[in-house]
Amino acid sequence: MAKLAKSDKIVFSGTGRRKKAIARVRLLEGNGNIVINGKPLDEYFGTETLKFIVKQPLTTTNTLAKYDVICKVVGGGFTGQAGAIRHGISRALLKANGEYRLVLKQNGFLTRDPRMKERKKYGLKKSRKAPQFSKR
Repeated sequence: MAKLAKSDKIVFSGTGRRKKAIARVRLLEGNGNIVINGKPLDEYFGTETLKFIVKQPLTTTNTLAKYDVICKVVGGGFTGQAGAIRHGISRALLKANGEYRLVLKQNGFLTRDPRMKERKKYGLKKSRKAPQFSKR
């Protein structure tokens, strides 16, 4: 459902998750500005790979210059946060226009990545790393 913001622009929202990161994304009609936690995209993410990941849903649907993205993201590291933002943008685009579903689904942007950190087991140093073995 679209909501009206203070400036009477149509707003579409979506929540994205990846590992421990959770992103709350809002799409506003605009000219392609992406703001994450109050900082521009270039300032928040240092590497080009992460910037590319965030922009993927917008570039595949040819809406990069059509919407402004405002995002609040918490938890996880930079890679997980970028994946969460991508997931959130994809869900918001789906609310904006249902015709994008096929393109987003084919590229795998609507599927939440289920891979998580494996838990540590007792008797081991990490989830799978065992203590050094010595015969004598």
